[in-house]
Amino acid sequence: MNTNAKIDALQLMLTDLRTRNEPIRHKAAFRGCQPEFQTLVTNLIEQLESDLIKEKLILREKATKNNL
Repeated sequence: MNTNAKIDALQLMLTDLRTRNEPIRHKAAFRGCQPEFQTLVTNLIEQLESDLIKEKLILREKATKNNL
């Protein structure tokens, strides 16, 4: 599959956000902001997934145009 740097960066960020980072989650729990922290992570994941879909569509459209 064709790829580009922006798609790679989005995929890496999503992988990082989906990985349980216990030290950061522990700090959030200690500070009493675990629900807020988790809400932010969820919102970021949703936004990045949307951006990733858009970038893949753009890449697919460019590839289709180049094959015509």
